[in-house]
Amino acid sequence: MTPLAVGPGLARPRRWLCEHPLALDTTLALGVFVLILIGSVTNPHSPHTPLGPLFVLLTGLASASLVLRGRLPRTVLAFTCAMTLTEIISSGGEHGPPRLAIALSVVVALYTVASRTDRPTTWRIGVLTVVVITGAGIVFGVRPWYAQENLGIFGWTGMAAAVGDAVRSRRAFVAAIEERAVRAEQSREQEARRRVAEERLRIARELHDVVAHHIALVNVQAGVASHVMDSRPDQAKEALAHVREASRSALDELRATVGLLRQHGDPAAPTEPAPGLGVLDQLVDGFVRAGLPVDVAMVPADGPGALPKSVDLTAYRVVQEALTNVHKHAGAEARAEVRIVRERGALEVTVVDDGPGRPAEDGDESGGGHGLLGMRERVAALRGDCEAGPRPEGGFRVRARLPLQTRTGGDDR
Repeated sequence: MTPLAVGPGLARPRRWLCEHPLALDTTLALGVFVLILIGSVTNPHSPHTPLGPLFVLLTGLASASLVLRGRLPRTVLAFTCAMTLTEIISSGGEHGPPRLAIALSVVVALYTVASRTDRPTTWRIGVLTVVVITGAGIVFGVRPWYAQENLGIFGWTGMAAAVGDAVRSRRAFVAAIEERAVRAEQSREQEARRRVAEERLRIARELHDVVAHHIALVNVQAGVASHVMDSRPDQAKEALAHVREASRSALDELRATVGLLRQHGDPAAPTEPAPGLGVLDQLVDGFVRAGLPVDVAMVPADGPGALPKSVDLTAYRVVQEALTNVHKHAGAEARAEVRIVRERGALEVTVVDDGPGRPAEDGDESGGGHGLLGMRERVAALRGDCEAGPRPEGGFRVRARLPLQTRTGGDDR
């Protein structure tokens, strides 16, 4: 039962009674017993009639049964009704009119049943109780039948059922609000966890794209420098210069990516924009200097034009990953071709090579690499599709189709 608002001085006793329901019911039973006795003594229809032992016994039994109202509400209601009917029927004649104050125990028991059961059950039990107790009072009680005592029984028992039902409805309403609040809080927590997981995956993809590309170039150029160090020192110096430039680019991109993780108040993060097709020529130039011939074709010829930032970055990462795989796996004599076509509502990126090798490390989910897997995840995040596999005529092809209307509107601003 929802506790009522009380003053600060009564907060501790109320909390103690709520934590000890048996003590609360015992106190209530004692209070009902005292009120019934006082009401019977002050009855204007029998002011001078002493309380008989039978009435005191019936009152004591009816009041004592209220101690069990929390565990056996319907049994307690039936027992209090039986005690009340016994008093009404057994009184009268030389003993005077029945003392109807005993019906107070029925009122408390009926309220308990109504507040702990559903509405149809409350109506059935409430109507039956009102009819039986009021009918007994009319037939065996005070005359005339419409006396104030008889109407009082009808009013108090009916009000007990109505108030109990109202309390039950309010309790159910409060419980429903609390349940909705709990569900909303759980939904917010789940949404926060989902966003964190998505952000972690996005950062992991970004770091992989940055590190894998530049480290692959560093690895190849370092191998070249080691191979020709003694015989062709000039070429070794050129390869080491490429290593230095690739490592510097990797550090710059890592700094920009990690800078996004800084919180407010940390040192200022870099303000360079994320890479896109606008700097594709720099990316291609790095591969050309590393020994991989790359041809670039764009439709329209002046470039794809303004793109959503998420699409622009994803297209750049697809080209970067595909060329990195060509450089690592296609062989020394391979050539690559990049074709970027902007159609109505979509951007298509295709990277093909003519090398005999196959990027098994990154192309197979069963292998140890994650390059093509991360590429597919990037494209799928924009509701696009990505295909990667060997060509019938030889070589390897990567094709990604990116819709220009993305679902992550916040990335397109």
